[in-house]
Amino acid sequence: MMEKKLYVVPTPIGNLKDITLRALEVLKASDIVYCEDSRNTIKLLNHFDIEANLVSYHEHNEKSRVDEIVENLRSGKVLSLVSDAGMPGISDPGHVIIKELIKENLPFEVLPGASATVTALVLSGLPNDSFSFLGFFPRKKGEREVFLENLEDRKETSIIYESVHRVLECLELLSEKFPERRVAVIREMTKVYEEVTRGTLKEVYEEYSHKENIKGEFVIVLEASSEETSYDVAELLKSEIEKGLSKKMAVKEVSKKYNLRKNEVYQASLELED
Repeated sequence: MMEKKLYVVPTPIGNLKDITLRALEVLKASDIVYCEDSRNTIKLLNHFDIEANLVSYHEHNEKSRVDEIVENLRSGKVLSLVSDAGMPGISDPGHVIIKELIKENLPFEVLPGASATVTALVLSGLPNDSFSFLGFFPRKKGEREVFLENLEDRKETSIIYESVHRVLECLELLSEKFPERRVAVIREMTKVYEEVTRGTLKEVYEEYSHKENIKGEFVIVLEASSEETSYDVAELLKSEIEKGLSKKMAVKEVSKKYNLRKNEVYQASLELED
């Protein structure tokens, strides 16, 4: 007899065989399966001959669905929450439900299972003793600038999600900012055409810029900022000024060329003699 609670159920990120026996058991026993997109979830359930009452849950109806889930739990129903792929609550609205259930002191359980984040991290070959998951690369220009600045000083491996429609632009911006940092770009993870491209950001971007008909979902794993790299900013500024640049332009050029914070370079410029 399945306990009456909400079960957070991870689903395969590509290969349907990656579903767990426990996940199948829970899905079969659920009175309602709340899903991101019923068209995707039904394919998974049909594959394993599971009949279920599917109800959509996404960012556009999350408020009404949260209230409904709370009421269904109070009435003693067995509920499941799934996303299109991977762990619900990671870069999807599932976390809103979990926050509300904690607030209302209602029972829920998280099943272990497939995770694109951890799978990509191990597959990348980059250091994994410390890492950050940063979600999807921002779409808005201002948010992108803040995002890139935040990456400058990170001392741990960073993991970024991106869609097929924006991956090339994302790699271009990253390669302009951190051309020599190592990266692994992974697409179609766990599927037949899984592909891992490793190298510096400059190398990987150049390779992707020549690809045609790029398909799939992408995970970008970026190495940490190097702790060993240090520059004599004053000397770098002097070198640019000697080339004929104004102090203001030298600050801009040094910041861009060496991936240094503009404020740091500007402060160093104030100590130079005019």
